[in-house]
Amino acid sequence: MSLNPKNADTLKIGILGGGQLGRMLLQAAANYSVETFILENEDDCPAAHLCHHFTKGSIRDFDAVYAFGKNLDAITIEIENVNIEALEKLEEDGVKVIPNTRVLKTIKNKILQKEFYQKNNIPTAKFHITNNIEELNNHINFLPAVHKLAEGGYDGRGVQIIKTTAEISKGFDSPSILEKMIELEKEIAVTVAVSESGEMAVYPPVEMIVDHELNMLDYQLCPADLNESSNQKIKDIALAVAHNFHSAGLFAIEMMLDKNGEIFVNETAPRVHNSGHHSIEAHYCSQFDMLWRILLNYPLGNTEAIKPSIMLNLVGAQNHEGPVHYEGLKEVLGMSNTFVHLYGKKTTKPGRKMGHVNIVGFEKEELLQRASLVKKTIRVIT
Repeated sequence: MSLNPKNADTLKIGILGGGQLGRMLLQAAANYSVETFILENEDDCPAAHLCHHFTKGSIRDFDAVYAFGKNLDAITIEIENVNIEALEKLEEDGVKVIPNTRVLKTIKNKILQKEFYQKNNIPTAKFHITNNIEELNNHINFLPAVHKLAEGGYDGRGVQIIKTTAEISKGFDSPSILEKMIELEKEIAVTVAVSESGEMAVYPPVEMIVDHELNMLDYQLCPADLNESSNQKIKDIALAVAHNFHSAGLFAIEMMLDKNGEIFVNETAPRVHNSGHHSIEAHYCSQFDMLWRILLNYPLGNTEAIKPSIMLNLVGAQNHEGPVHYEGLKEVLGMSNTFVHLYGKKTTKPGRKMGHVNIVGFEKEELLQRASLVKKTIRVIT
C-alpha cells in the first residue's frame, strides 16, 4: 500500500510496529510534512491504513527490518521487541534511529536495564539475576519478590510474583531478574522528551492504578497526588534516567513510591507509552506530537497540563472473543469532557487493549466518579 506525498523536501520516517501506538503516532503525523512508513506482520493492523507506505514483515527479522529502513531518514519503534542488529546496521549506514540502538539494547533486556540503573546511581529495587528456575532456590531468603523475564515480557506477560518457596515453580526457566517486592504506596510514571541537541522536557507525573488480575494499567490520574518534595524528586530522577541514556527520544519512566516515601525506578519504555495517552486532550503537546518534534528535529513542545485528567483503558470483557462490539459507546460519547479513542482492532478477547477514554477538566474526586460511570457504561464485547 502506498500513498505518496508530493513534497520533495518531506522526510521519510519509519515506525517498527503497527499497533495502537503506531496508529496514534500516525494520527499526530497529519500535522507535519512527513512521509510515513510502517513495518508490521498483519495487513489489518491498527496503523496499516493511516501510513503512506505499509510493508508486511516481521519487526524481529534482520532482513525485513534492514530492507524496510535502508532508504529512510529516520526510524523509531512502538515496541521494544525488534531486531537490534538490523537497526545497528542502519545506524552505520547513516539512518537516524531514535532512540539509538545502544539505548534500545539496554532497555530491551531487563538485566541490562537494571544494571544501567545501578551503574548510574538511579534508585531501583534490589535484585538478583537468575539464569534458570533452579537458581531461585538460592534466593529463598530474598522472598517475597517479583520474577521478570529478561526479554519478551509485555503488558503483564513475563512477570510472576513469588511470595513463598511453594510458588518457586511459577518462575521462569530463562534469564530473568528477581526483584525485591516493594511495600507499595503508589505507582508513578513520568515521560521525558529529549531532543537531538540534548534539550529535555518533562511531563507532570501521573499516578497509575493497576488491574492486578490482568497485571496491566487500569486507569491513571494526572497530576499524581504527591507532596511537593516527592513530586520534584520524581521529576529529578526521571530527568537523570533520560540524561544518562545520551540519546534523543521519548522515555516513559515507571516508578514505585513505597510506604516510607522512598522512590524506586521500575522500568523505562523508550517510546510513546500507555501512561501518556491522557496527553492527547489534557496537555498542550501530546506525547505523540512530541515524538514527531523529536524525529523531525523541531523544538520540543509544551508539556504542561491544560487541565487535570483521568485516562482509563478499554479492554476486552471476560468470556468475549471474536468480532468486536462497543456496548454503550453512544452514551459515553454523549458525556461532557470525555474523549474516546478506539484502536481499530477488528476482534476482541479478554484483557486485550481495544481503546482508551480520556476525561479532562475536573478535580480528582469528580474525575474518579466520571471514570466509574464510563466503566459501568461501556463494555468491549462480541
